Amino acid sequence: MQVFVAEKSFEGCGGIRVTDEIKVTVAALACLLILHRPGDYYPHLSSIVIYPDEYVGQRQRWDEGGVVTEGPEPRVGESWELGTVVLSWKDVVLDAQSPDDGFNVVFHEFAHQLDHEDRLTDYDGFLPNEPEQSPWREILEQEYRRLIDDDEAGRWTFLDPYGAESPAEFFAVATESFFEMPGELKARHPGLYKLLRSYYRQDPAVWE
Repeated sequence: MQVFVAEKSFEGCGGIRVTDEIKVTVAALACLLILHRPGDYYPHLSSIVIYPDEYVGQRQRWDEGGVVTEGPEPRVGESWELGTVVLSWKDVVLDAQSPDDGFNVVFHEFAHQLDHEDRLTDYDGFLPNEPEQSPWREILEQEYRRLIDDDEAGRWTFLDPYGAESPAEFFAVATESFFEMPGELKARHPGLYKLLRSYYRQDPAVWE
């Protein structure tokens, strides 16, 4: 965690001053994801931008004809492939205070960083396709399609339906549930839990 804080640049926006509390809180949550993973601490990540609260970003949308439109969208976090994570401090605190509700913006955005680092997904699907990785791809595809089908049918889902937006969002949402509600994820989605346990080299269900 100390290495993470020393290596990454923390920048305040919207009038917030970055304190040691902010750095340590973000670092502790981000480093939990890589606690048992070999390698550097998010080597492609250089900066973490902190807003005091929800902020407005730009979102692109594609219609069925392929036409792209862009407009403002309120956000609490985002992750850029070029090495930046943006976070709402208010939401970081709220999520840290509710560690078992399935939502954590730091887990979510830093899962995207791991996705970028390991090239796990693209917009169309899940990338690992070597023979030894085929169960990974099959399980993620199956669970992703299941979430899409349930969401479109209006059925309740344990996983946040935001994960149906794209394979990348599914991986990030699944990561939130893995660390926040591991026992229930293991019971409802055992294959997905086993896959994430192998990827993160952790078994958070035993912590409960």
